[in-house]
Amino acid sequence: MGENKEIQALIQLLDDPDPMVFGHVEEKLKSLGIPVIPVLEHAWEETVLGAEFQIRVEKIIHSIQFDDVIENLSKWQKEDSSDLLKGLIIISKYQYPDLDEEEVYRQIEKLEQEIWLELNNNLTALEQVRILNHILFDIHNFSGNTANYHDPKNSYINTFLESKKGNPISLSILYMILAQRLSLPIYGVNLPKHFVLAYCGTDNFFLSGKTDENNVLFYINPFSNGGVFSTKEIEEFLEKMKLEVSDIFTKPCNNIDIVKRVLNNLYFAYQKLGYDDKMMEIEVLQKSMEPIKQD
Repeated sequence: MGENKEIQALIQLLDDPDPMVFGHVEEKLKSLGIPVIPVLEHAWEETVLGAEFQIRVEKIIHSIQFDDVIENLSKWQKEDSSDLLKGLIIISKYQYPDLDEEEVYRQIEKLEQEIWLELNNNLTALEQVRILNHILFDIHNFSGNTANYHDPKNSYINTFLESKKGNPISLSILYMILAQRLSLPIYGVNLPKHFVLAYCGTDNFFLSGKTDENNVLFYINPFSNGGVFSTKEIEEFLEKMKLEVSDIFTKPCNNIDIVKRVLNNLYFAYQKLGYDDKMMEIEVLQKSMEPIKQD
């Protein structure tokens, strides 16, 4: 009870014209973290203190939410990077702090169930890919957002699932998340300018069912409705870009690299829109994922 009274007293001081007073109150409220947000939102709705008060409340709420994203993204990199979907949800919470995580998981699970019903152990790798392609691109109409390629919404998992239009990496991420949940060895490949996927396995994969991430059977381009292509075509693409063929561009990358690339896409999307504040915040998120120092 006493703590609530203190919070209310602090909120009343947000209207103080003295910048030093406001600065002190702002830092104190921010230190209380996510739990104080509902109280601030209620104050914003009920206030009779005017627009300046509301602007200050909005600023503090955004700052608390942004700090939470930074903390969770850094924690994900250190502890949970095996869960790619979790990393994407954290990024989406930057723009959509009230994101319904359960709804995202529900949509993913529904797609997974539909694909699982069509799979069986007798299918070849190409037949498995055709089923994934059919469910995602023919039945659910996921497609590349060619009309608005640089829309930031392409990079947020929740808006991408709603619109069903995305960029190469968002389509690839959905594809590989579903594939891996179904034990299919499909992984992301950090090809410059165009993120793609690799179907990996041993030379006798169809007999053994063993995954070998260093041996790519073929590549998949979800931005082109799951078209399949060969290593030779990857090499030709790199040659046109005057880049040497390297494992960095041809072998599977890890989830941390994928999330970093999503952040890069968001940075350039906001740059094209001229949203300087967003660009600076994305830079902060990128820095929160700098290489972890080893002891």
